[in-house]
Amino acid sequence: MLKKQYLKSKPVCKVTFSLPKEVIENASEVKVLGDFNNWNWEEGATMKAKKAAFETTLELEAGRSYEFRYLIDQAIWENDHAADDYIPSPYYGIDNSVVVLDTVTISKPVKKKVATKKAAPKKTTTVKAAKTATASKDNLKKIEGIGPKIEKLFNDAGISTFAALAKAKKTTLKNVLNAAGPRFKMHDPTTWTEQAKLAAKGEWEKLETLQKELKGGKRK
Repeated sequence: MLKKQYLKSKPVCKVTFSLPKEVIENASEVKVLGDFNNWNWEEGATMKAKKAAFETTLELEAGRSYEFRYLIDQAIWENDHAADDYIPSPYYGIDNSVVVLDTVTISKPVKKKVATKKAAPKKTTTVKAAKTATASKDNLKKIEGIGPKIEKLFNDAGISTFAALAKAKKTTLKNVLNAAGPRFKMHDPTTWTEQAKLAAKGEWEKLETLQKELKGGKRK
């Protein structure tokens, strides 16, 4: 189970990870491993035994998503059954849990005096530009096989709309996945451009029909 507390003073979220004791028996040590500690047992966050669960709290940067799992006595892996999402791991048939953190806007103190009259129009321009940039993005997670992590990789690579994804070559998409590390090489983007073409045209019924033929973004 996940509990989130966003801080007001900085773009950080306190995430409490909780694994019910009923899931495991006679565990001596439980840690949460994930993107935030390099999936390393030595760097893993030790979870303390409470009355009904093992718990630990981490401060994570907001506006991102993180993959994670629980490791019990360095031998047994468990997912969080209340995670925000699940993404296939590099190991066949196994998914990683995902925690998705919203972007946090930190309020700045209002200045009593404006430094110069010319500064005001610049702020307005910046706000308009930001709104335009946000509006130009599509929800790529509607494409089966693409989760929050892969969507961010594509956004960083300049692929943020269905139209851009539809025009992208398969080799380009594979290069983005391969550059992100071995945990993403297993993903197959073969049908992603096909799905994106339908989404870009607003042909949602046809997209839904196509996705019924897919599993994890791949044809069954």
